[in-house]
Amino acid sequence: MLDFFQTTGIYNMFRSAFELKEFSIDAIGQSGLGNLIMIIVACFLLWLGIHKKFEPLLMVPIAFGMLLSNLPLAFGLDPEAAGIFSHDMNSPGLLYLFYRLCRWGVLPCLIFMGVGAMTDFGPLIANPKSLLLGAAAQLGIFTTFLGAIALGFTAQEAGSIGIIGGADGPTAILTTSILAPHRLGAVAVAAYSYMALVPVIQPPIMKALTTKEERRIVMKQLRPVSKKEKIIFPIAVTIVVALFVPDAIPLVGMLMLGNLFKESGLTDRLSDTAQNALVNSVTIMLGTAVGATANAQSFLRLETLMILALGVVAFGFGTAGGVLLAKFMNLFLKEKINPLIGSAGVSAVPMAARVSQKVGQQENPANFLLMHAMGPNVAGVIGSAVAAGVLISLFR
Repeated sequence: MLDFFQTTGIYNMFRSAFELKEFSIDAIGQSGLGNLIMIIVACFLLWLGIHKKFEPLLMVPIAFGMLLSNLPLAFGLDPEAAGIFSHDMNSPGLLYLFYRLCRWGVLPCLIFMGVGAMTDFGPLIANPKSLLLGAAAQLGIFTTFLGAIALGFTAQEAGSIGIIGGADGPTAILTTSILAPHRLGAVAVAAYSYMALVPVIQPPIMKALTTKEERRIVMKQLRPVSKKEKIIFPIAVTIVVALFVPDAIPLVGMLMLGNLFKESGLTDRLSDTAQNALVNSVTIMLGTAVGATANAQSFLRLETLMILALGVVAFGFGTAGGVLLAKFMNLFLKEKINPLIGSAGVSAVPMAARVSQKVGQQENPANFLLMHAMGPNVAGVIGSAVAAGVLISLFR
């Protein structure tokens, strides 16, 4: 009975906890007590996803992957160990294989294909000015990059942390897997957690930077966009981005390919697969793999707390950048822009656009900003991918 008890997870978790000689964050992370803390965190994230409905499609697999990798003797992502769900002690486990697909950039790019197939670029085409708002929202990326450098992170780590400000999980994962794979767990959890908290983080910033009169601005209905424009747009964007930022093409190219499936009208089966079966399957693999990187040994560090704090700063500056540029543009425009749509420049599609709509209707119930906000929103998706390409090309 004693021999059996010594093989259990309970024994191994608490044995290392009792052997703990100091109570620093790093020491706790290397002990069984750290695994216990991460299991509690995973359960909290599951509660947020299921009970509070914070991005459940992403939060649930990420939290469950975190839970799996912190269970004692589960081996997590160690390629030399069997790994969970593996029946061959000489081969890596299922989560490790999912993780490798993340590291190779396969899963984030497939997610972007699905996003492209689900996205309507019509509002951006109808109002090209919104491209500037999407670009301004990338302020959070580069501001946080400089802040992370000042705090002692390397340029590669700072680039990975800064990309959290784009509010784009797949972009953050791809950038981090290339530049700083040892930070993947912290960056990915921060990016997806703050994406889920967009309705909480953004409204106070939007209201603080705008007046009641500005929030009440009613914008004219967007012009109709022809099918020809919608077909030419993804092709043109792919060519331009490839010429200027080649490292952004894995993400932007897949985004535009998915959109071309949707807009061509001749590839309905491919479009349906990309936005349903494929993206759902990839989300499961991506979420569990990302969550599994957040084991106690790599996650419970002082640097992780700094990354989480910098992530909030990144979101704040990204939101503020879009709003402030819209206010500046209004100084020169005859047809005023409601500054609230600038906050949608972060690429949390379509949640950020819905937040702009909600805050606008609180001031003017007859105001409908959703379609106007979708322009900066989809521009933010392109902008964050381009920003990631710039960081990768500079610091790879």
